[in-house]
Amino acid sequence: MKKTVILVLVGLVIILSSCGDKKGNLSGAGATFPAPFYSIVFKEYAKSGENVSYGAIGSGGGIRSLKDKTVDFGATDVYLSDAELGEMGAEIIHIPTAMGAVVLSYNLKDVKGLKLNSTLVSEIFRGKITKWSDEKIKALNPTLNLPDKNITVVYRSDGSGTTAVFSEYMSKTDEAWKTEIGEGKSLKFPVGIAAKGNPGVAGVVVETDGSIGYIGSEYALALNMESALLQNSSGNFVAADSKSISASANVEMPKDTRVVITNSSNPESYPISTFTWIIVYKEQGYNKRAMEQAQSLVSLLNYIISEPGQQMAAKTHYAPLPANVVEITKGNIQSMTFGGQSVTPAP
Repeated sequence: MKKTVILVLVGLVIILSSCGDKKGNLSGAGATFPAPFYSIVFKEYAKSGENVSYGAIGSGGGIRSLKDKTVDFGATDVYLSDAELGEMGAEIIHIPTAMGAVVLSYNLKDVKGLKLNSTLVSEIFRGKITKWSDEKIKALNPTLNLPDKNITVVYRSDGSGTTAVFSEYMSKTDEAWKTEIGEGKSLKFPVGIAAKGNPGVAGVVVETDGSIGYIGSEYALALNMESALLQNSSGNFVAADSKSISASANVEMPKDTRVVITNSSNPESYPISTFTWIIVYKEQGYNKRAMEQAQSLVSLLNYIISEPGQQMAAKTHYAPLPANVVEITKGNIQSMTFGGQSVTPAP
């Protein structure tokens, strides 16, 4: 059954159509993290007569595709840095679409409620802890019957916003990780098995006894995978769910929506939470695009952040955007232009 679900998730990687190939049709590429949500919300939006194709190829691929102007929008789980924005050739707008989390999912028969902190996660992924029966893990989980089994680490092989969010948190909370592995979309791990995309990592974890990997919370929830309770900055061990992810958004949201919400000070928050973004060019009159294409894109973005769109986010195990973030995002969408003129959605 789990194999079938994983294949369905992998099937979310849709063949890309060319940018602006038909009036009303849109194409995008990028993060696998929000792909389950995008698959549903794009399908629902298509009922308006405007199709959306999406290639879940990883955040790095989505950024490159938008930069190359081969898609109408990119998707990323980590916002573009000032340096990356400077390389895009024109002004970029970040559109937050939902909130999610990165979880440590594991495959240990009859082991539920595993507790981990960033120090243990660091030692596992750096190959310093190699057995589930290690005394350091047992000390944090005295009531669990942990097996004398080798740990198999699973990580992303592709340029990934999920990796960037996970490693940003780890670098923030563990000095050894910061020094030896660091942070970024693509990293070199000293141990483990590489897999492509969140579906790939989830698939390997499900099929490999004794494994642990970092994946988007929505995949773990959809597949009913066991995921560790992670210790937050207040010392509480918290599971990733809509409530704990939303609790991480207790930050002041800048107008450009580029903000990190990992390691929140909220005692109820899950510590590796994040917004996920769609990125677009503010000025849409490029690459021989038509006004209709820009109007379709604006309509799509408005639909995603609308109440019906956000309800679909909740149904696919994401946390909906807070009201203040929706208001800021509406203004940013309204600032999009075509030939210097405001883009008004097609009636």
